[in-house]
Amino acid sequence: MKEYIAHKENGRIQTLKDHLEGTACLAEKFAEKFGKADWGYCCGLLHDVGKYSAEFQKKIWEDGSQMVDHSTAGAKLCLEEGGLYGFMSYCIAGHHAGLPDTGTSASLGATLEGRKRKRIPDYQAYRSEIRIPPVKTLPFDFKAVSNPDFSMSVFIRMLYSCLVDADFLDTERFTKEGKTERKSGEPLNVLLKRLEKYIGGWLSNKDLETVNGRRTEILQHCLDCGEMERGMFRLTVPTGGGKTIASLAFALRHGAARQMDRVIYVIPYTSIIEQNAAVFRNILGEENVLENHCNVDYDGSEELKSMQLAAENWDKPVVVTTNVQFFESLFSNRSSRCRKLHNIANSVIIFDEAQMLPGEYLKPCTAMMEELVQNYRSTIVLCTATQPTLDSFFPAHRNITELCPRMEDQFRFFERTRLNHIGKITEEELVARLSGESQALCIVNTRKRAQSLYQSLRGEGIYHLSTTMYPRHRRKILEAIRSRLKDGEKCIVISTSLVEAGVDLDFRKVYRQLAGVDSMIQAAGRCNREGKRSADESLVQVFQFEEKDYIPGQRQQMDVTKMLLTEGWDLSSLECVEEYFKRLYHFRGEGLDQKHILDEFSGKIYNFNKVGKEFRLIENKTITIFVNREPEAAEVLSQIEYGGLTKSAMRKAGQFCIQVYEQDFAKLYGEGMVRAVSEDAKDFYQLTDEAQYKEDLGLDLEVEAGKALIL
Repeated sequence: MKEYIAHKENGRIQTLKDHLEGTACLAEKFAEKFGKADWGYCCGLLHDVGKYSAEFQKKIWEDGSQMVDHSTAGAKLCLEEGGLYGFMSYCIAGHHAGLPDTGTSASLGATLEGRKRKRIPDYQAYRSEIRIPPVKTLPFDFKAVSNPDFSMSVFIRMLYSCLVDADFLDTERFTKEGKTERKSGEPLNVLLKRLEKYIGGWLSNKDLETVNGRRTEILQHCLDCGEMERGMFRLTVPTGGGKTIASLAFALRHGAARQMDRVIYVIPYTSIIEQNAAVFRNILGEENVLENHCNVDYDGSEELKSMQLAAENWDKPVVVTTNVQFFESLFSNRSSRCRKLHNIANSVIIFDEAQMLPGEYLKPCTAMMEELVQNYRSTIVLCTATQPTLDSFFPAHRNITELCPRMEDQFRFFERTRLNHIGKITEEELVARLSGESQALCIVNTRKRAQSLYQSLRGEGIYHLSTTMYPRHRRKILEAIRSRLKDGEKCIVISTSLVEAGVDLDFRKVYRQLAGVDSMIQAAGRCNREGKRSADESLVQVFQFEEKDYIPGQRQQMDVTKMLLTEGWDLSSLECVEEYFKRLYHFRGEGLDQKHILDEFSGKIYNFNKVGKEFRLIENKTITIFVNREPEAAEVLSQIEYGGLTKSAMRKAGQFCIQVYEQDFAKLYGEGMVRAVSEDAKDFYQLTDEAQYKEDLGLDLEVEAGKALIL
């Protein structure tokens, strides 16, 4: 018999024993971060024992194309070994196809039970080279968790992450002969010194009667609290209080003090991500900050190669990502998405704009957050001006520490507006009010209403902002708005909620259609932002239209807000924010785990595959429409048409793209207004009817049926 080999590349071979031991050592190192090195080593050593079969060895030596199942063998071996080893069977069975559901005794095919009964080639030759190593630790302290089945499902995913990342990396090391171009960045203690140098001049300001003095007080307190033990924290800071730098200061001091590996920022909006990532790169260095979300793809150019590789497993000291990327990865069963999970362990995790945690999945998300703190050596910070009341979602022993010093006093000091409920008005009355303003922002709940208001007001200094404008066009309009505001010129902006967070604008007055209390306060953050006027002359006018005007998925938020207004609550108070979230969560009840995700892990049944498919924070599928109305857009389109849909081209194209829902796309497509860019570009279309995109409104989705000519 020839040597048992795992891989063959350009005449070189990697022996199977070398691959198993190399993977085992890497998985051991990864799992050590949460105290389970023995599990990682054993899982890595056994994952490819199926390659010892004569059938697999014949295939690889002879470069055969036939499929030979090599992942079921290790799973069977673990199940036969019994006891704790049985939990590893999920990881090994799914290290290529994804974590399977448990299944039943009647299951066939891809479930773990189906794998158990599957006939596979004889792999017993493994005994000549491999010994099953001992597993001496328990997955976690069973007495310390409230839901052992859910805790076990998270442990299996974490172990799976260690295995698949180790398997990828060991294989990559062989195929690239060790030249992987991976760079992990600098440790947190080095980044802390860099931040301390950046903020050094600020810390001498002790004048609490100034905005900068208050920001310094908050910043210094966050630095001091960084020495505390791992756990769960809040940073409840009013708009203008400097929470971005303060949260980074806490995270770096805490991470350095506790020998943690990285800081992960989880943010709901890509606009905030781009802003924060730019700030962090400026302070900490380009090579230390990974921006990972759907709008960023690092292409293969030399300077971005390490970032492209780091995006696979988050191996950078600072990661900035979205709620979607973070939670969907933690509930995924696919190797490509789960690779990064072990790098979430031993991290400081900042949830910016924490009130935006997904309501329909709040129970599974908070259960996952508790697991990360309890069993994976992580610290969590809930960071926002409108803090959700999440205490009841965590075990009674879970203490959540506030990082903002003298919080109530800070909110009184930073109070810059007055919220005033003006009741029900007609659209005509609102237009009349806005016509008399000099600098005002009006935020309404629907795109259709925003367009209607804008068209009634049209004129010099009147602007409309919409997600139907491609990003570069939107930025151009924002620049014009900022210029007029700065110069004191007339500026009336009609928008949907897209301006409520992450958009730095400062108006004399804001009008906000009634929505959730948190939205009201976020809108208020666009009024008197720089504190140049008194709060009494900086009004946020909350209104309702005579007719019902709900935004999908927001009815309960609006109903709770109406209830609080009726009872006479001050919407801007900390007490009202707390009461709002308490009532909202109470009314939602089972809707806080809308798809019953937690029920899929009970009675030692773990439905990884099912949950991986169903856990989707964004349900509605969107289709990309490219708008070719600028010279650079034409160049990018040409690259895609002739060079294919590369990551580099798509990254550039994103500045000229709009995402539309399927029902809106169907109308445009049916009227011949869009065309597929290429056969390879699935769900990527170009707008061909230039008249359908308007300079002031963006893409018009109100399509008149029968408009297209049939030639």
